[in-house]
Amino acid sequence: MSLRALLFRRPPDPQLIEIAFDGAIFSVQLRRHAQARRYTLRVQAANRAVVLTMPLRGSVREARAFAERNGGWIAARLKRLPQAIPFVHGLELPLRGEPHRIVHRTARGTVWIEAGEPSLLCVAGDSAHLARRVRDFLKREAKRDLEIASRRYAAMLGVTVKRVSVRDQTSRWGSCTAAGVLSYSWRLILAPPYVLDYLAAHEVAHLIEMNHSRAFWRVVARIYPDWQRAKAWLNAHGAALHRYGEQ
Repeated sequence: MSLRALLFRRPPDPQLIEIAFDGAIFSVQLRRHAQARRYTLRVQAANRAVVLTMPLRGSVREARAFAERNGGWIAARLKRLPQAIPFVHGLELPLRGEPHRIVHRTARGTVWIEAGEPSLLCVAGDSAHLARRVRDFLKREAKRDLEIASRRYAAMLGVTVKRVSVRDQTSRWGSCTAAGVLSYSWRLILAPPYVLDYLAAHEVAHLIEMNHSRAFWRVVARIYPDWQRAKAWLNAHGAALHRYGEQ
């Protein structure tokens, strides 16, 4: 790198900036994009993140000014989003689409289910660890169900699944690599089982067609004919699943 380039090299952008509006402080994530021609703002419904995209040649000063001019828009969009629902004693949450009430128990153990109306999701141990134990339990259940479903649909197509993992993805429900590594959002365990099955079939179908062409959807329909019903459920209710637990 030349001396001139070193002298005039732009310092790294901050990941976050904070702006004030009507007595509230909002954190805004900054992202540069090669194809951006102007400054844009969006609010991610899944995690309530405010993201400002800027051109490569844009400046942080101009980005901040743009965000401040749109403080009212940010506040209004965030206000319309549903509030997060933490995992606490007494909360009723869906598990495989059915209501379960979280109940803290002083008994020894971890997490288990007791049948009832509604069913109980019993959490033992120190109450300070209740949220983490519920989240860990849901992730384990999601991984188990998704592993079974993925391998079932893979067998139907004659393809191989190398590994299945679960994460807290906010931009997509699942992903697939050409090597057969599948990754899903653990929040699918909150949806009805037919929705989780659809996502498994969807990602496994990518092992045949790594695209969303008509050929891809024909593969999905071959192993999961009711895919449109499940896709419609996700479009209507999927965003609400991200309310549960802390992001």
